Amino acid sequence: MNTFVRPATAADLDAIEAIYDRILTEEEKGPVTVGWQRGVYPVRATAEAGLARGDLFVLEADGEVAGAAVINQLQVDVYKGAAWRHDAKDEEVMVLHTLVVDPLKKGGGLGKVFVHFYEQYALEHGCPYLRMDTNVLNLPARAFYKKLGYEERGVAPCVFNGMQNIKLVLLEKTLTN
Repeated sequence: MNTFVRPATAADLDAIEAIYDRILTEEEKGPVTVGWQRGVYPVRATAEAGLARGDLFVLEADGEVAGAAVINQLQVDVYKGAAWRHDAKDEEVMVLHTLVVDPLKKGGGLGKVFVHFYEQYALEHGCPYLRMDTNVLNLPARAFYKKLGYEERGVAPCVFNGMQNIKLVLLEKTLTN
């Protein structure tokens, strides 16, 4: 399979929205618990905002959009005061947001490809400290990130993108050149 990650374009928005929809459909059917809500998060506007900021990336697999995520240095409010292992300066931290892989293409290592890109991107931008979060209910994501060396540093109760009573697991990893 030919895969690569690139900056998203407006032409990618329909594909990204379709991936969000398929993930939410799985959530509603019950086999997957991501902790997202249809019509609340993520929605097309989530991807549009990332595109407008210039921090939305897509993973292409054999010429089709198979995943997407936002990569930037914007730490969400609940990161303040968290029990991070490293007291890093904001300019040394890169954050991964809303990583999605198309459920129709899962199991092929595409998530690993995207996370590897994120880690390389962070190093290229002088950010050895990586942070992200996931819903406490999203056990597959938590196991996935643990396998990739991300450490759970705490759980932060919050209102997340309009969703009430969310508990975010805060994850951290440190890279070296």
